[in-house]
Amino acid sequence: MKHPLAVALAVALIATVPGLAHNAQAQTKTDKAVTQTTASTAAASSANPFFQLSPLPLHFPQFDKIKDSDFAPAFDRGMADQIKEIEAIANNADAPTFDNTLLAMERSGQILSRAGATFFNLTGTDTNPTRENLQQQYAPKLAAHRDAISLNPKLFARIKSLYDQRDKLGLDAEGVRLVERYYSDFVRSGANLNDAQKTRLKAINAELAELGAKFSKNVLAEVKESAIVVDTKEELAGLSEERIAAAAEAAKGRKLEGKYLLTLLNTTGQPPETDLTNRALREKLHKASIVRGSRGNQYDNTAIVSKVVTLRAERAKMMGYPNYAAYVLEDETAKSPDAVNKMLGQLAPAAVANAKREAADLQAMIDKEQAAKGEKSFQLEPWDWAFYAEKVRKEKFAFDEAELKPYFEMNNVLENGVFYAAGQLYGLKFKQRTDLPLYRDDVTAYDVFDANGKQLAIFIADMYARDSKRGGAWMNSYVEQSELFGTLPVVANHLNIPKPPAGKPTLMTWDEVTTMFHEFGHALHGMFSNVKYPYFSGTSVPRDFVEFPSQVNEMWADWPSVLGNYAKHYQTGTPMPKELLDKVLAASKFNQGFTTTEYLGAAMLDQNYHQIGEVSQIPAPKDVMAFETASLKKDGIYYPPVPPRYRTPYFSHIMGGYAAGYYAYIWSEVLDANTVEWIKQHGGLTRENGDRFRATLLSRGGSKDALQLFRDFSGHDPQIQPLLERRGLTAPAQAQGSKNK
Repeated sequence: MKHPLAVALAVALIATVPGLAHNAQAQTKTDKAVTQTTASTAAASSANPFFQLSPLPLHFPQFDKIKDSDFAPAFDRGMADQIKEIEAIANNADAPTFDNTLLAMERSGQILSRAGATFFNLTGTDTNPTRENLQQQYAPKLAAHRDAISLNPKLFARIKSLYDQRDKLGLDAEGVRLVERYYSDFVRSGANLNDAQKTRLKAINAELAELGAKFSKNVLAEVKESAIVVDTKEELAGLSEERIAAAAEAAKGRKLEGKYLLTLLNTTGQPPETDLTNRALREKLHKASIVRGSRGNQYDNTAIVSKVVTLRAERAKMMGYPNYAAYVLEDETAKSPDAVNKMLGQLAPAAVANAKREAADLQAMIDKEQAAKGEKSFQLEPWDWAFYAEKVRKEKFAFDEAELKPYFEMNNVLENGVFYAAGQLYGLKFKQRTDLPLYRDDVTAYDVFDANGKQLAIFIADMYARDSKRGGAWMNSYVEQSELFGTLPVVANHLNIPKPPAGKPTLMTWDEVTTMFHEFGHALHGMFSNVKYPYFSGTSVPRDFVEFPSQVNEMWADWPSVLGNYAKHYQTGTPMPKELLDKVLAASKFNQGFTTTEYLGAAMLDQNYHQIGEVSQIPAPKDVMAFETASLKKDGIYYPPVPPRYRTPYFSHIMGGYAAGYYAYIWSEVLDANTVEWIKQHGGLTRENGDRFRATLLSRGGSKDALQLFRDFSGHDPQIQPLLERRGLTAPAQAQGSKNK
């Protein structure tokens, strides 16, 4: 069993977490009621593919045999079996040992783990009403199952006994760390609470799980319902022919023949805003985006947010913390809300100042264009930003994003860019497989071979957007590496690239290219895992560390030798002209005020919700949106032309694994910026650098303190200055790592 207590609340919340979706195995469990199975469940069990290991290579999921009707029986039996396994461990008459307690726990719950990994990965990438209902139904059951394990007093007594004598058990460093992490997880899950507190904690966890599942369902429903129907092609002026054709196909899919549909992503800004010349349509699209989840309809999430924040605050107080952020951050590299506030507060003034300078350039462009047309100018609004930023980019750097896309055909970027860089840096080789069953016909799978020719992993590439897929981009695992089980990884990357009409090439934006490199950095973290125990496998590291390796991998997107290998015109095969690449690189700091401000708005909003200490101060449902505005103003990050990247009712990160942790992306970027500088100073794209990064960091998973892994690679503590320079922000240099160890 991997990470039995690492995912708070319930595995149902995993589906709400964008970016990285690691640790999605069924790490949460249920107690009573689930042990009862019906006759129909028993009849179906004989053919259930989760009741035994998959016979496919590396135990690849049997997607061709898995039916939605298999999940409930697998959850029920998986939870019942694990409860029996845990009871046997807890009631063992023999004195507790590492083998009969912790290793026995690591081995428990395998049916539940297999079923949970597949189910929660599929609810994120290809959900349907049946899966959504199952998620809602099982969220509280799985939360209760987790509590049945974490609040078992006999089990905790055995773990505590091992913890108290951990230095005398004759274990290696990884074994000692496993003892320490289990003990910490149990304490943080309430093992030291009294019986009344445990009863209340169980109720809170069950309710949070149910609310999280409902929030996720509402977000997806609002994305679908808020799509903009456009009557004529003329209204879509500015969009490429491919994008217009895709909008027509999307409309046909909803039986809107002859019309066009602009579907939404789960972010505040929407991609068409960059190109649409129709300002009224841009405004309509933007306003549809920002009111999602707060419209007072059946998908309104404001009441859920208010209740979730209230329950989290209550739980934190019960556990002895002043607020939920303090509870979460104690187990991250940041360690405290003060450390997070200090870093975000340092970045915010420079970010907003830069955004205002950028806004002045955009306003000047608006004024100039309107004057040329003999029309009255207008004030820059959020729906104008992307459109006029692209115009300013063209004027300043003499190129626009549309010039780049013909050089970024999706499969070429993946195989001759992402894979090529991994080959140069780590010696990996990739071979597409066509014999494995997949859950969609536009998903691909690759064998991954190490430098010595041995198979390392199987990699799944799921790149296209679809209505059944949540927004964002992320990595997850179906099978994780473990010496204990002798397993190798099966990992997947998911993006949301618009699918072109049949027969048309998939041409990517530069942002999509860098996202593909980013997510593959997560995949490498999972594939290179070389640990003994499932608990530590792959990306099982603190949230504010996990984005670091993936951000480092972005550096290869524009590395000259890598770019030269994949940036080729999809029709002619001619390389991207050097002068165009030079312009792209020169523009790397362009619009960073906007990018940093919209991110910080969301990160600081997350902290504001979770640093509330008194339940009486938590906003009621009707006050949630006012609280959002007041928080942004208080932190000096409120700037109307640049709204937060996620507004509260569709901020899925903070309903899942990034609660009080959305700061993690920029915290990780501090480490990333340091590492990129180190790699550049030591020769760049070399096997020596790749092997060092793999050996000291990527292969270690969570088996060692995260910041120590960084020091092992770089030889020094992290500094914030490289990040400030990268983002074009001006602030005094100072050590970032010194305050949070």
